[in-house]
Amino acid sequence: MRPNVNRATVLALARALAVGAVGGALLQLTGLPLAWMLGPLLANLLVSMRGVDVRVPEGFRAWMLGVMGLVLGSRVTPQLAARILDWPLSVALLLAGVMASTAVAAAWYRRRGFDAVSAWFSAAPGAMSAMILTGERCGGDPRRIAVTQSLRVVLVILLLPPLFWALEDVDPVADAATPSLEDPWLLLLLPVLLPLGRWLRLPTPALLAPLLVAALMSGLDWARLSLPPLGMNLMLLVMGSAFGARFRGLSGARLKRYFVDGLVAALLALLVLSLFAEAIHQLVGVPRDVALLALAPGGIGELAILAVALDLDPIYVAFHHLVRMVALMFLAPFWARRLQRRADMPERHE
Repeated sequence: MRPNVNRATVLALARALAVGAVGGALLQLTGLPLAWMLGPLLANLLVSMRGVDVRVPEGFRAWMLGVMGLVLGSRVTPQLAARILDWPLSVALLLAGVMASTAVAAAWYRRRGFDAVSAWFSAAPGAMSAMILTGERCGGDPRRIAVTQSLRVVLVILLLPPLFWALEDVDPVADAATPSLEDPWLLLLLPVLLPLGRWLRLPTPALLAPLLVAALMSGLDWARLSLPPLGMNLMLLVMGSAFGARFRGLSGARLKRYFVDGLVAALLALLVLSLFAEAIHQLVGVPRDVALLALAPGGIGELAILAVALDLDPIYVAFHHLVRMVALMFLAPFWARRLQRRADMPERHE
Protein backbone atom coordinates (compact mmCIF):
# COMPACT_ATOMS: atom_id res chain seq x y z
CA MET A 1 0.00 0.00 0.00
CA ARG A 2 2.86 2.36 0.65
CA PRO A 3 3.83 2.92 -3.03
CA ASN A 4 0.17 3.64 -3.87
CA VAL A 5 -0.06 6.20 -1.09
CA ASN A 6 3.13 7.87 -2.23
CA ARG A 7 1.99 7.84 -5.85
CA ALA A 8 -1.36 9.36 -4.89
CA THR A 9 0.38 12.09 -2.91
CA VAL A 10 2.75 12.91 -5.76
CA LEU A 11 -0.13 13.06 -8.24
CA ALA A 12 -2.14 15.29 -5.90
CA LEU A 13 0.88 17.61 -5.50
CA ALA A 14 1.48 17.73 -9.27
CA ARG A 15 -2.22 18.47 -9.79
CA ALA A 16 -2.14 21.28 -7.20
CA LEU A 17 0.93 22.89 -8.75
CA ALA A 18 -0.46 22.58 -12.28
CA VAL A 19 -3.77 24.13 -11.21
CA GLY A 20 -1.83 26.79 -9.33
CA ALA A 21 0.33 27.60 -12.36
CA VAL A 22 -2.79 28.15 -14.48
CA GLY A 23 -4.32 30.35 -11.79
CA GLY A 24 -1.12 32.36 -11.40
CA ALA A 25 -0.73 32.90 -15.13
CA LEU A 26 -4.35 34.02 -15.50
CA LEU A 27 -4.25 36.38 -12.54
CA GLN A 28 -0.99 37.91 -13.74
CA LEU A 29 -2.84 39.09 -16.86
CA THR A 30 -5.05 41.27 -14.64
CA GLY A 31 -2.10 43.19 -13.21
CA LEU A 32 -3.09 42.43 -9.62
CA PRO A 33 -0.25 42.16 -7.08
CA LEU A 34 1.13 38.83 -5.88
CA ALA A 35 -0.52 37.03 -8.79
CA TRP A 36 1.68 33.96 -8.26
CA MET A 37 0.37 33.47 -4.74
CA LEU A 38 -3.23 34.67 -5.02
CA GLY A 39 -3.87 32.93 -8.36
CA PRO A 40 -2.76 29.47 -7.15
CA LEU A 41 -4.66 30.01 -3.89
CA LEU A 42 -7.95 30.80 -5.62
CA ALA A 43 -7.54 28.13 -8.30
CA ASN A 44 -6.84 25.36 -5.79
CA LEU A 45 -9.64 26.57 -3.53
CA LEU A 46 -12.13 26.34 -6.39
CA VAL A 47 -11.07 22.89 -7.63
CA SER A 48 -10.87 21.49 -4.09
CA MET A 49 -14.47 22.62 -3.49
CA ARG A 50 -15.44 20.52 -6.51
CA GLY A 51 -13.86 17.43 -5.01
CA VAL A 52 -10.57 17.41 -6.95
CA ASP A 53 -7.74 15.85 -4.96
CA VAL A 54 -5.15 18.64 -4.70
CA ARG A 55 -2.59 18.50 -1.91
CA VAL A 56 0.69 20.10 -0.93
CA PRO A 57 2.34 17.78 1.63
CA GLU A 58 3.34 19.45 4.87
CA GLY A 59 6.96 18.36 4.41
CA PHE A 60 7.20 20.05 1.01
CA ARG A 61 5.56 23.19 2.39
CA ALA A 62 8.05 23.15 5.26
CA TRP A 63 10.95 23.28 2.81
CA MET A 64 9.42 26.32 1.12
CA LEU A 65 8.94 27.97 4.52
CA GLY A 66 12.60 27.22 5.23
CA VAL A 67 13.65 29.01 2.06
CA MET A 68 11.41 31.92 3.03
CA GLY A 69 13.04 31.97 6.48
CA LEU A 70 16.50 32.27 4.91
CA VAL A 71 15.32 35.08 2.64
CA LEU A 72 13.60 36.84 5.52
CA GLY A 73 16.54 36.56 7.91
CA SER A 74 18.85 37.88 5.21
CA ARG A 75 17.06 41.23 5.44
CA VAL A 76 18.70 41.87 8.83
CA THR A 77 21.41 44.53 8.75
CA PRO A 78 23.72 45.91 11.46
CA GLN A 79 21.65 49.12 11.37
CA LEU A 80 18.58 47.19 12.52
CA ALA A 81 19.79 47.10 16.15
CA ALA A 82 19.30 50.86 16.49
CA ARG A 83 15.60 50.48 15.68
CA ILE A 84 14.86 47.65 18.09
CA LEU A 85 14.76 50.11 21.01
CA ASP A 86 11.58 51.61 19.50
CA TRP A 87 9.76 48.29 19.33
CA PRO A 88 8.53 47.79 22.96
CA LEU A 89 5.89 50.51 22.50
CA SER A 90 4.66 49.01 19.24
CA VAL A 91 4.60 45.54 20.86
CA ALA A 92 2.40 46.92 23.67
CA LEU A 93 0.03 48.41 21.09
CA LEU A 94 0.09 45.12 19.18
CA LEU A 95 -1.01 43.14 22.25
CA ALA A 96 -3.76 45.65 23.03
CA GLY A 97 -4.91 45.40 19.43
CA VAL A 98 -4.96 41.61 19.57
CA MET A 99 -7.20 41.65 22.64
CA ALA A 100 -9.57 44.24 21.15
CA SER A 101 -9.85 42.60 17.73
CA THR A 102 -10.36 39.15 19.25
CA ALA A 103 -13.19 40.44 21.43
CA VAL A 104 -14.91 42.11 18.45
CA ALA A 105 -14.55 39.05 16.16
CA ALA A 106 -15.69 36.69 18.95
CA ALA A 107 -18.80 38.82 19.51
CA TRP A 108 -19.63 38.47 15.81
CA TYR A 109 -19.15 34.70 15.87
CA ARG A 110 -21.41 34.47 18.93
CA ARG A 111 -24.13 36.32 16.99
CA ARG A 112 -23.69 33.72 14.23
CA GLY A 113 -24.47 30.86 16.60
CA PHE A 114 -20.98 29.79 17.72
CA ASP A 115 -20.64 28.54 21.28
CA ALA A 116 -18.42 30.73 23.51
CA VAL A 117 -15.31 28.52 23.30
CA SER A 118 -15.50 28.07 19.52
CA ALA A 119 -16.16 31.80 19.06
CA TRP A 120 -13.15 32.96 21.06
CA PHE A 121 -10.71 30.43 19.65
CA SER A 122 -11.95 31.05 16.11
CA ALA A 123 -11.43 34.79 16.62
CA ALA A 124 -7.88 34.57 18.01
CA PRO A 125 -5.64 36.10 15.29
CA GLY A 126 -2.83 33.55 15.13
CA ALA A 127 -1.25 30.39 16.57
CA MET A 128 -3.77 28.35 14.59
CA SER A 129 -2.69 24.86 15.71
CA ALA A 130 -2.64 25.84 19.38
CA MET A 131 -6.06 27.49 19.11
CA ILE A 132 -7.60 24.39 17.51
CA LEU A 133 -6.12 21.98 20.07
CA THR A 134 -6.87 24.16 23.11
CA GLY A 135 -10.38 24.93 21.88
CA GLU A 136 -11.10 21.23 21.38
CA ARG A 137 -9.86 20.36 24.89
CA CYS A 138 -12.21 22.99 26.30
CA GLY A 139 -15.27 21.63 24.54
CA GLY A 140 -15.23 23.75 21.38
CA ASP A 141 -15.90 22.47 17.88
CA PRO A 142 -12.44 21.69 16.42
CA ARG A 143 -13.66 21.50 12.82
CA ARG A 144 -15.40 24.85 13.04
CA ILE A 145 -12.35 26.45 14.69
CA ALA A 146 -10.01 24.91 12.09
CA VAL A 147 -12.09 26.11 9.13
CA THR A 148 -12.58 29.64 10.45
CA GLN A 149 -8.91 29.95 11.41
CA SER A 150 -7.84 28.76 7.94
CA LEU A 151 -10.32 31.10 6.26
CA ARG A 152 -9.01 34.01 8.33
CA VAL A 153 -5.50 33.48 6.95
CA VAL A 154 -6.74 33.07 3.38
CA LEU A 155 -9.01 36.13 3.56
CA VAL A 156 -6.27 38.34 4.99
CA ILE A 157 -3.93 37.23 2.19
CA LEU A 158 -6.63 38.01 -0.37
CA LEU A 159 -7.60 41.39 1.12
CA LEU A 160 -4.27 43.04 1.92
CA PRO A 161 -2.29 42.95 -1.38
CA PRO A 162 -5.02 44.64 -3.47
CA LEU A 163 -5.49 47.16 -0.65
CA PHE A 164 -1.78 48.05 -0.63
CA TRP A 165 -1.79 48.09 -4.43
CA ALA A 166 -4.69 50.53 -4.54
CA LEU A 167 -3.50 52.83 -1.75
CA GLU A 168 0.29 52.65 -2.04
CA ASP A 169 0.84 51.81 -5.74
CA VAL A 170 2.98 48.82 -4.76
CA ASP A 171 4.86 46.92 -7.48
CA PRO A 172 5.17 43.48 -5.85
CA VAL A 173 8.13 41.14 -6.26
CA ALA A 174 9.96 43.53 -8.59
CA ASP A 175 11.53 45.40 -5.67
CA ALA A 176 11.69 42.45 -3.30
CA ALA A 177 13.56 40.10 -5.63
CA THR A 178 17.08 40.63 -6.96
CA PRO A 179 18.13 39.95 -10.57
CA SER A 180 20.39 37.07 -9.54
CA LEU A 181 20.75 34.44 -6.85
CA GLU A 182 22.98 35.52 -3.95
CA ASP A 183 24.79 33.09 -1.59
CA PRO A 184 22.76 30.01 -2.70
CA TRP A 185 24.95 27.75 -0.51
CA LEU A 186 22.78 28.83 2.45
CA LEU A 187 20.11 26.48 1.06
CA LEU A 188 22.39 23.57 1.97
CA LEU A 189 21.78 24.38 5.66
CA LEU A 190 18.07 23.50 5.45
CA PRO A 191 18.46 19.72 6.03
CA VAL A 192 20.01 20.61 9.40
CA LEU A 193 17.92 23.65 10.31
CA LEU A 194 14.47 22.11 9.76
CA PRO A 195 14.91 19.22 12.24
CA LEU A 196 16.78 21.57 14.58
CA GLY A 197 13.77 23.90 14.73
CA ARG A 198 11.49 20.96 15.59
CA TRP A 199 13.92 19.72 18.24
CA LEU A 200 14.03 23.19 19.84
CA ARG A 201 10.20 23.26 19.71
CA LEU A 202 10.16 26.68 18.08
CA PRO A 203 6.77 27.99 16.95
CA THR A 204 6.59 27.55 13.16
CA PRO A 205 10.00 25.81 13.29
CA ALA A 206 10.42 25.48 9.52
CA LEU A 207 10.36 29.28 9.23
CA LEU A 208 11.99 30.46 12.45
CA ALA A 209 15.10 28.23 12.63
CA PRO A 210 16.35 29.28 9.15
CA LEU A 211 15.30 32.87 9.85
CA LEU A 212 17.36 33.11 13.05
CA VAL A 213 20.47 31.57 11.48
CA ALA A 214 20.20 33.74 8.36
CA ALA A 215 19.60 36.83 10.52
CA LEU A 216 22.80 36.10 12.46
CA MET A 217 24.85 35.62 9.30
CA SER A 218 23.36 38.65 7.57
CA GLY A 219 23.67 40.84 10.67
CA LEU A 220 27.37 39.97 10.87
CA ASP A 221 27.65 40.58 7.10
CA TRP A 222 28.84 37.01 6.45
CA ALA A 223 26.21 35.87 3.94
CA ARG A 224 22.65 36.52 2.85
CA LEU A 225 20.24 34.74 0.54
CA SER A 226 18.23 36.61 -2.06
CA LEU A 227 16.17 35.15 -4.88
CA PRO A 228 15.61 36.34 -8.45
CA PRO A 229 12.00 37.02 -9.56
CA LEU A 230 11.63 33.48 -10.94
CA GLY A 231 12.66 31.97 -7.58
CA MET A 232 10.25 34.20 -5.68
CA ASN A 233 7.39 33.32 -8.02
CA LEU A 234 8.05 29.58 -7.69
CA MET A 235 8.01 29.87 -3.90
CA LEU A 236 4.78 31.90 -4.03
CA LEU A 237 3.25 29.29 -6.35
CA VAL A 238 3.89 26.49 -3.85
CA MET A 239 2.69 28.48 -0.85
CA GLY A 240 -0.44 29.76 -2.61
CA SER A 241 -1.32 26.24 -3.78
CA ALA A 242 -0.85 24.96 -0.20
CA PHE A 243 -3.23 27.61 1.18
CA GLY A 244 -5.94 26.85 -1.37
CA ALA A 245 -5.68 23.07 -0.98
CA ARG A 246 -6.41 23.29 2.77
CA PHE A 247 -10.14 23.12 2.12
CA ARG A 248 -10.14 19.78 0.32
CA GLY A 249 -13.15 17.70 1.37
CA LEU A 250 -15.25 20.61 2.68
CA SER A 251 -18.66 20.90 1.03
CA GLY A 252 -19.32 24.01 -1.02
CA ALA A 253 -22.43 24.96 0.97
CA ARG A 254 -20.64 24.77 4.31
CA LEU A 255 -17.62 26.64 2.98
CA LYS A 256 -19.83 29.44 1.65
CA ARG A 257 -21.52 29.79 5.04
CA TYR A 258 -18.20 29.89 6.88
CA PHE A 259 -16.78 32.22 4.21
CA VAL A 260 -19.38 34.91 4.90
CA ASP A 261 -18.88 34.59 8.66
CA GLY A 262 -15.10 34.65 8.27
CA LEU A 263 -15.12 37.59 5.86
CA VAL A 264 -17.09 39.79 8.27
CA ALA A 265 -14.88 38.70 11.20
CA ALA A 266 -11.70 39.40 9.19
CA LEU A 267 -12.94 42.84 8.14
CA LEU A 268 -13.90 43.70 11.73
CA ALA A 269 -10.51 42.56 13.02
CA LEU A 270 -8.68 44.51 10.29
CA LEU A 271 -10.70 47.62 11.09
CA VAL A 272 -9.86 47.43 14.80
CA LEU A 273 -6.20 46.61 14.16
CA SER A 274 -5.87 49.43 11.62
CA LEU A 275 -6.63 51.87 14.46
CA PHE A 276 -3.78 50.43 16.51
CA ALA A 277 -1.54 50.45 13.41
CA GLU A 278 -2.27 54.15 13.02
CA ALA A 279 -1.28 54.66 16.67
CA ILE A 280 2.01 52.85 16.00
CA HIS A 281 2.55 55.07 12.95
CA GLN A 282 1.93 58.24 14.94
CA LEU A 283 3.85 57.29 18.11
CA VAL A 284 6.73 55.17 16.76
CA GLY A 285 7.08 56.51 13.23
CA VAL A 286 6.64 53.16 11.49
CA PRO A 287 5.07 53.53 8.00
CA ARG A 288 1.34 52.85 7.96
CA ASP A 289 1.52 49.91 5.56
CA VAL A 290 4.30 48.24 7.57
CA ALA A 291 2.42 48.77 10.85
CA LEU A 292 -0.80 47.35 9.38
CA LEU A 293 0.99 44.28 8.01
CA ALA A 294 2.68 43.76 11.40
CA LEU A 295 -0.71 43.77 13.14
CA ALA A 296 -2.79 42.03 10.45
CA PRO A 297 -4.58 38.88 11.72
CA GLY A 298 -2.75 36.36 9.53
CA GLY A 299 -0.16 33.67 10.15
CA ILE A 300 3.51 34.51 10.61
CA GLY A 301 4.57 32.50 7.57
CA GLU A 302 1.91 33.94 5.30
CA LEU A 303 2.45 37.56 6.31
CA ALA A 304 6.23 37.15 6.19
CA ILE A 305 5.77 36.13 2.56
CA LEU A 306 3.64 39.22 1.92
CA ALA A 307 6.21 41.44 3.62
CA VAL A 308 9.08 40.09 1.50
CA ALA A 309 7.06 40.15 -1.73
CA LEU A 310 5.80 43.69 -1.09
CA ASP A 311 9.18 44.82 0.30
CA LEU A 312 7.63 46.09 3.55
CA ASP A 313 10.25 45.65 6.30
CA PRO A 314 9.79 41.88 6.76
CA ILE A 315 11.91 41.70 9.95
CA TYR A 316 9.67 44.17 11.79
CA VAL A 317 6.59 42.33 10.54
CA ALA A 318 7.89 38.86 11.45
CA PHE A 319 9.04 39.97 14.92
CA HIS A 320 5.63 41.36 15.83
CA HIS A 321 3.81 38.30 14.56
CA LEU A 322 6.16 36.08 16.54
CA VAL A 323 5.38 38.08 19.70
CA ARG A 324 1.66 37.79 18.99
CA MET A 325 1.93 34.03 18.44
CA VAL A 326 3.86 33.46 21.66
CA ALA A 327 1.45 35.67 23.62
CA LEU A 328 -1.59 33.79 22.28
CA MET A 329 -0.05 30.39 23.04
CA PHE A 330 0.78 31.55 26.58
CA LEU A 331 -2.61 33.13 27.30
CA ALA A 332 -4.82 30.51 25.63
CA PRO A 333 -4.83 27.98 28.54
CA PHE A 334 -5.69 30.71 31.08
CA TRP A 335 -8.48 32.09 28.91
CA ALA A 336 -9.77 28.56 28.28
CA ARG A 337 -10.08 27.94 32.04
CA ARG A 338 -12.00 31.20 32.40
CA LEU A 339 -14.42 30.17 29.64
CA GLN A 340 -14.89 26.79 31.28
CA ARG A 341 -15.66 28.39 34.65
CA ARG A 342 -18.26 30.60 32.95
CA ALA A 343 -19.84 27.55 31.33
CA ASP A 344 -19.98 25.72 34.69
CA MET A 345 -21.57 28.60 36.64
CA PRO A 346 -25.22 27.98 35.59
CA GLU A 347 -24.88 24.28 36.43
CA ARG A 348 -23.61 25.03 39.93
CA HIS A 349 -26.36 27.60 40.41
CA GLU A 350 -28.98 25.01 39.52
